[in-house]
Amino acid sequence: MAGERVQKLRELLAKAPNDSMTRYMLANELFKNAHYEEAADELEAYVGQDADEGAAYRLLAEAYRRLNRLDQARWALRKGIDSARSHHHDGMADELEDRLKELG
Repeated sequence: MAGERVQKLRELLAKAPNDSMTRYMLANELFKNAHYEEAADELEAYVGQDADEGAAYRLLAEAYRRLNRLDQARWALRKGIDSARSHHHDGMADELEDRLKELG
């Protein structure tokens, strides 16, 4: 079932490659299914095409962390903090700051 959802989202994205919400949904499904490299690729594309409010950077940082790409995880957390603060999501920014401290 999870594979079917990923496949359907891939098909939708192929038809509308600029649909950022579909891209984010695909990245989320890939992440949930432990396809961290593919999830990171989709999230990188997503944040490159849409103004994120912090959540995509949080997920991207976690994908990088699970791939042991800690410098990139720190970068994503910093970007997420800036984005969350600029959208007045102070709680999310605080959470991302805590995660950044945990990474050292």
